[in-house]
Amino acid sequence: MTTHGFTLTAEGPFDFGASLRFVEDWPATAALPSDGRALRFAYCAESDWRPIGVTVTAAPGGVAVATTRPAGPAIRGEVARILSLDVDGTGFAELGASDPILGDLQRRSPGLRPVCFWSPWEAACWAVIVQRSSMLITSRIKQRIAERHGARVTVDGTAYAAFPPPVSLLDAGGLGLPAQKEEWLRGLARAALDGVLTTEHLRALDPRDALAELRALPGVGPFSAGLILIRGAGAPDAFPGDEPSLFAILREAYGLPEDAPAAAYRKVADAWRPYRSWASFLFRASTYGTPADQPS
Repeated sequence: MTTHGFTLTAEGPFDFGASLRFVEDWPATAALPSDGRALRFAYCAESDWRPIGVTVTAAPGGVAVATTRPAGPAIRGEVARILSLDVDGTGFAELGASDPILGDLQRRSPGLRPVCFWSPWEAACWAVIVQRSSMLITSRIKQRIAERHGARVTVDGTAYAAFPPPVSLLDAGGLGLPAQKEEWLRGLARAALDGVLTTEHLRALDPRDALAELRALPGVGPFSAGLILIRGAGAPDAFPGDEPSLFAILREAYGLPEDAPAAAYRKVADAWRPYRSWASFLFRASTYGTPADQPS
């Protein structure tokens, strides 16, 4: 099969090996085989909702990308977003000098940037499916939906099931979910097709407005809205207003009291601007009191 290649260059510290190690432990990508050298996956490109296979490997100063069909600027931008290479990270390292606790995390995971869901649409579906469920079960259900309703794409000789595009789930039933969750997924599919649940739309808004708009979608609460904006659309400077697992990590890291109000966590995060999402990601990926089964 003919492949098409391009490179992405990182601005600021970046370690693709750190991204790979994160993906290997991330339940949302648990079904991906790994050889420790390349990230391979298939998804429906947000630019046209057609399936595409992607292989990412390390390259000097960034990554080399091979795709199963021609990749124009839109798809290049999507792969960059997935690896947080669409953001200049030069200033992120400087934050550690003024915040020693964050600086310690940066030294322990040098060059680690957020790894995002393949699209906000996939992130939203994950956020709905995982409610009142475990990440392991959610991963299996999401993979089953991909195998039954998505396209199969061969990447480097291995077949991958791409999670179906929104149009495929508009009328789909029998997803193995409670009726309420299936209805929520259909509502999210309509929002994605209407352009609401897309990277371009969400990143164009102020993070507070984007979170409010996401919370108005079916089945999306405060935690889910933050997940979709930060780990779906890849917004680099958003801070979720209600995420108990992250708040628990920050309480331990910064010695905050158990009854600390949400404003106390926002005050800590304000020092991380314009990389609040990136800093929050490092704390979630750290060992600071991380729950064994947090939803993101």
